[in-house]
Amino acid sequence: MPADGNYKLAVLLAQAREAILKARRKELTRYNISPRQSAVLFYIRAIGDKATPAEISRGLFREPHSVSEILGRMEKQGLLRKVKDLRRKNMVRVELTEKGREACNHSEKRASIDKILSTLSNEERQQLGFYLERLRDKALQLIKKKKPLFP
Repeated sequence: MPADGNYKLAVLLAQAREAILKARRKELTRYNISPRQSAVLFYIRAIGDKATPAEISRGLFREPHSVSEILGRMEKQGLLRKVKDLRRKNMVRVELTEKGREACNHSEKRASIDKILSTLSNEERQQLGFYLERLRDKALQLIKKKKPLFP
């Protein structure tokens, strides 16, 4: 495929991502959380007691200061709390509050994502996942970053 074809694919990928995020944002407004907050909640729950701001930053491909800001806002909303690590005094761990677990449970209702991805067959979804992982891994290699713990 010519270089301009590659660019067209990159633009389509970006457009698809933005459209999916907008559909997801619309769906999450009833729970008063954003897609980014939903991703943070999900990530914290997925990695459990290993959740640190640095690990969340790496896992979500966000700059540390951006993650720090969102964690601060989420703490003010009562969705999570930052606690000092008892073994390493200079480390902070992040844990979900009851309100955060409830919001995470609500955000697991992903009707918009299910509707969008249902346009693909099971085989096509598997292929898409395989291709997206390859693209992600190559991009990470180029920017010299490690793969996240999850997914």
